[in-house]
Amino acid sequence: MTAPKPHIAQTLLSRAHSPDTASQLFKERIKQKPLYLRPTSPTPEDNRDRRRRHRLQKKAYFLRKQKPRPLSAREKRVSGIYDLPKEECKHAIFKGLHAMWVEYMRDVLDIGGRKAEEVNVTALSHGSKLVSADFHGAEVEVVRSRCAGRVGVRGIVVRDTKFTFVVVTEGDEVKTLPKEQTIFRFRVPLSTPRQDEMDVTEDAGANAGSSARKELTFELHGSQFLNRPVDRANKKFKWRNVDYL
Repeated sequence: MTAPKPHIAQTLLSRAHSPDTASQLFKERIKQKPLYLRPTSPTPEDNRDRRRRHRLQKKAYFLRKQKPRPLSAREKRVSGIYDLPKEECKHAIFKGLHAMWVEYMRDVLDIGGRKAEEVNVTALSHGSKLVSADFHGAEVEVVRSRCAGRVGVRGIVVRDTKFTFVVVTEGDEVKTLPKEQTIFRFRVPLSTPRQDEMDVTEDAGANAGSSARKELTFELHGSQFLNRPVDRANKKFKWRNVDYL
């Protein structure tokens, strides 16, 4: 039986090194060295799996950079974020909100710290500010409506939607007032209660009627106000013909 031929690498190493060194190099660097094999061409299944992983990685990266998805109208109704608990629908509770709204409107109209004689509010100069104002907390009164039963209803606005005002009356009743074909009236005092007290103290010798609190009165045509507060922020003021009721 013939002896097996030596490995070609062992033959080449024996020509350059001593027998012991050649045997050691062949054992450590060639015989015991692992050989990594990979297919030269991946299968269609592998290509499909690689594309799927790449697609999922791109989607995960895109979702991390995106803002949270807003709730849909159905999800909002189910969660009850727009529900008003009956025990919290008290007129006295929302008086503080109305006081904050008065200060807000005084800043919008730029009448803070001015005397009544110095205030000059016109539709041309303040119309765009009133159109884009927020009416949550305003105390409105229905002065004209196609439905005679709504005339005289007065309350603080607790919800301002596109088509309605939800108000809480002094009798702690929650009423929904449609804006369409309805005219609302609201008032903005020209001075704070503290300023009124100071004026009464200074004018103690004057008549009692002269110490009455002065205020601006506005009428809001609901048919021209059919939009949400968030949409009114950038709305431009335009003159339009008004159909009086």
